[in-house]
Amino acid sequence: MSSIQEETYRTIGRNVKKYRLASNISQEKLSEILDTNSKFIGHIERFERFISLKKLIEIAEYFDVPVKNFFE
Repeated sequence: MSSIQEETYRTIGRNVKKYRLASNISQEKLSEILDTNSKFIGHIERFERFISLKKLIEIAEYFDVPVKNFFE
């Protein structure tokens, strides 16, 4: 994996965590909302798994923010 790819996924994970904490919901609750494994969000936030664009869009819709915000 290139350093650009790695940094992109790390940035997405940090931003997922930022929006989740700002909304005061647990990793497990967000995973439940997205109909995924209960550990899914934790894996994304810790850069242990890669998130699909489909799931990223679902998260952006849930938090009512543009998808591009997860890349900044």
